[in-house]
Amino acid sequence: MSSVELANNRRMARQNGIVQPLLTDLYQITMAYAYWKSDKINDVAVFDLFFRNNPFQGEFTIFAGLEECLKFLENFHYSDSDIEYLMATLPENIEPEFYAYLRDLTCKDIKLSAIEEGSVVFPRVPLLRVEGPLIIAQLLETTLLTLVNFASLMATNAARYRMVAGKNVSLLEFGLRRAQGPDGGLSASKYAYIGGFDGTSNVLAGKMFNIPVKGTHAHSFVTSFSTLSDVSSVVLRHADTDKQCNLLDLATEWRKRVSPIMDVSTEEASDGELAALISYALAFPSGFLALVDTYDVKRSGLLNFCAVALALNDCGYRAVGIRIDSGDLAYLSVLARDTFAKVGEALKLPWFSTLTIVASNDINEDTILSLNEQGHKIDCFGIGTHLVTCQRQPALGCVYKLVEINGQPRIKLSQDVGKVTIPGHKEAYRLFGADGHALIDLLQRSSEPPPAVGQKVLCRHPFQESKRAYVIPSKVEHLYKVCWKDGRICYPPKPLSEVRQRVQSSLRTLRQDIKRNLNPTPYKVAVSDDLYNFIHDLWLQNAPIGELS
Repeated sequence: MSSVELANNRRMARQNGIVQPLLTDLYQITMAYAYWKSDKINDVAVFDLFFRNNPFQGEFTIFAGLEECLKFLENFHYSDSDIEYLMATLPENIEPEFYAYLRDLTCKDIKLSAIEEGSVVFPRVPLLRVEGPLIIAQLLETTLLTLVNFASLMATNAARYRMVAGKNVSLLEFGLRRAQGPDGGLSASKYAYIGGFDGTSNVLAGKMFNIPVKGTHAHSFVTSFSTLSDVSSVVLRHADTDKQCNLLDLATEWRKRVSPIMDVSTEEASDGELAALISYALAFPSGFLALVDTYDVKRSGLLNFCAVALALNDCGYRAVGIRIDSGDLAYLSVLARDTFAKVGEALKLPWFSTLTIVASNDINEDTILSLNEQGHKIDCFGIGTHLVTCQRQPALGCVYKLVEINGQPRIKLSQDVGKVTIPGHKEAYRLFGADGHALIDLLQRSSEPPPAVGQKVLCRHPFQESKRAYVIPSKVEHLYKVCWKDGRICYPPKPLSEVRQRVQSSLRTLRQDIKRNLNPTPYKVAVSDDLYNFIHDLWLQNAPIGELS
């Protein structure tokens, strides 16, 4: 094995440490033993992993988590300690030969087909199709679900934030401290980036996933300073001339000069805050982005920031901007932008009017929509709790259902028609209209010829007989690619940056009314005429016949 392969293996192990065969529900292992006892070792199954409803009252979902699923298949193996634990945990009557069977299990006989990660997907269309020996395919269920469920929910949530914020506003994920534990925090950072966020405050996520890391300082940094005498070092070397500048003297002088321009008294501004901003600027003269709402944005924060920013300008540096973490974000952002414009015009510094304004403070989708309506001047949102915890809907609800065993289709029936499964080995196609937008997703039996461009296709609702339509596609996209076969990854996962681009390009194929925030138009998922008849014939064969007396 090459050094590159060894490094990749070490990297994979670090990223995927807790994802292992025992990260599952007990009943998967008890079922495996019952299958084994029933001589089902050589049975071949097909499972579909799909969801029934789009999240967040929307009409689309972003598929994510495929890379982690492939890592799981690649590393699937019960260790000696796993076997020892199972022997101590399961009932004593379990035959020793079963543990020997588990010890040798790998995913070499599994075939996994999937939709491309980062694609927009819809209810009932399988995201993953798992084929192979029944026992191993069953054992994969819980882990695959946990890898896909949160990843797809998180990526979808992030994509929705990106849409409401618009393409010209930056989005930063600030949610680690509010996430559901360390793994939830890391996953949230990764899939927020895939969904369209530009960076994260999570340093470990930056290291592991090559996501840009961003951050400023907390209120505690500001409140740790009381007076200007707390500034222990005042000297900053000029960026171009290397001349020594006294940043404290420059900032205090600029505060006096800019105060009348801003119509704010220096006596109202906090000296402790000014000391803190000077100290932070001395530490990060090229990346000075300051928190300005510790005391009062209008009377203290903006004045102190402008004073330090202008002092930095004298030293050859340009400040980056401010962060506002409380208060009326629309009003304060407009105030800040107007202030920067006024100062820039008065001092003949055009760049000053373009300083960055970052806003945080428990922001959600509705907050951004409201801020848009109020004409905010925010350049960047830092979003935490509502993003990473998916507060609006905390679970996606993917399921994993057996649809074929030994070549025989299987169907799950229910009085709730929404829970009736679509049986058999299927293919999925996306049909596009003449305007380039996706029209409909079509499920067919794998034995059927694929739909062809320019050829009329009858598309039917899987359970409502009268809902049907002919579609003449201008483009047909086969949704599945074989990603794992013969014990190896055969469709290597793409870098996160490319998956991120895939999300946006995939969303662009949808009409705007499908993506809108309020009352979006449902996207249609259909079955072929052949599959429709197949479903209902199998339904009748399996449904018990009642008796009236």
